[in-house]
Amino acid sequence: MKRFTRDEIAKCVARDIPEGAYVNLGIGLPTMVANHLDKSREIFLHSENGILGMGPAPAPGDEDEDLINAGKQPVTLLTGGSYFHHGDSFAMMRGGHLDICVLGAFQVSRSGDLANWHTGAPDAIPAVGGAMDLAIGAKSVYVMMEHQTKSGESKIVDHCTYPLTGMGCVNRIYTDLAVIDVTAQGLVVREMAEGLTLDALQTLTGVPLRAL
Repeated sequence: MKRFTRDEIAKCVARDIPEGAYVNLGIGLPTMVANHLDKSREIFLHSENGILGMGPAPAPGDEDEDLINAGKQPVTLLTGGSYFHHGDSFAMMRGGHLDICVLGAFQVSRSGDLANWHTGAPDAIPAVGGAMDLAIGAKSVYVMMEHQTKSGESKIVDHCTYPLTGMGCVNRIYTDLAVIDVTAQGLVVREMAEGLTLDALQTLTGVPLRAL
């Protein structure tokens, strides 16, 4: 079995974002999606700290310290891009003006519940940021994450055991093993890593899966 690399996961997400979409890329792995968007398609990237029209990461040495995303990473601005108050940015998020948000996760349940801001551990640092606003405000929520924890447990679960970010909000899950849709009929596998069978994926996942 050949797992998807992080770049390959990001490419899968970028491929599935339609022309003309307004998209928020969350902190961490989701930021890599910007580097794989097809330049021939017009897609508008939003950041909750007040940017619309972000481009890919700058080349080394071309960073602008005043141009950063919500994760404090340097970004670029495309022609026509704009800056605005973060209050206006959150109004866009909460008002249903974003087509897609791409978030990381600790857990996603079979019904699309999302847990991505706190593991519940006493020494963990809570980091909700704008995730709750994005989870309920975006028209579609895509999650990017590794399929399993470091100890081999599935991050796709029957019920989330970590504090929830949003309930029933996730539409699609991208992992290093598969692309999975969350539907009313259950979890549907759209794509799998090279050399992986549905039976093997089922064993590694631990919740019921269906073929597309």
